[in-house]
Amino acid sequence: MNPVPKSKSAAAHAKAGPNQHAAALAEAQLREVALRITPARIKVLAALLEARCAFSHQDMQDQFVDMDRVTLYRALDCLTDAGLAHKIAGDDRVFRYSAGTEHGDSAAHGDAAHHAQHQHGHFKCTRCAKVFCLDGSGDAGFLDSILALGDGHASSTPAALRKQLQQALQDTLGKGFQGHEIELTIKGWCADCAH
Repeated sequence: MNPVPKSKSAAAHAKAGPNQHAAALAEAQLREVALRITPARIKVLAALLEARCAFSHQDMQDQFVDMDRVTLYRALDCLTDAGLAHKIAGDDRVFRYSAGTEHGDSAAHGDAAHHAQHQHGHFKCTRCAKVFCLDGSGDAGFLDSILALGDGHASSTPAALRKQLQQALQDTLGKGFQGHEIELTIKGWCADCAH
């Protein structure tokens, strides 16, 4: 499965490597979190930054035929651990990776080990299995948009929603239960498949 349809020239460009802007952005992000800068990490992060949807390991392997599987796994794990990418578990038992994550209140620590789990929704196409992050397209993030529709209070934020969900969890199951990750997946057809 190719995550993004490519013309022959685009496929040749992808094999040649990421564009210079994405590579420069990837390198800057690696520096920002004090990770060792390697060609594999730059290449993988740049590809994720350019991607319209999340990539599986196999998608990345198909794109970077010159990179061995272990190097690719290590690069993806390193980027995920550093908070530069996140791993999305699919109901098809395939992990997909996307650039970026929300750092929430833990970003103040400035340490990659303190980055929060990503807390945003995903859209999964039930026809082509592409996964898209619902984290910040448009003026407001997806959760901010939903909260604004829900109660109209300007003080509603994703952090406030997490707090409300934690309280609801304890009210339902009792004291001592602590949620640490929220997963929201909307399933349907992507724009390419809906035609």
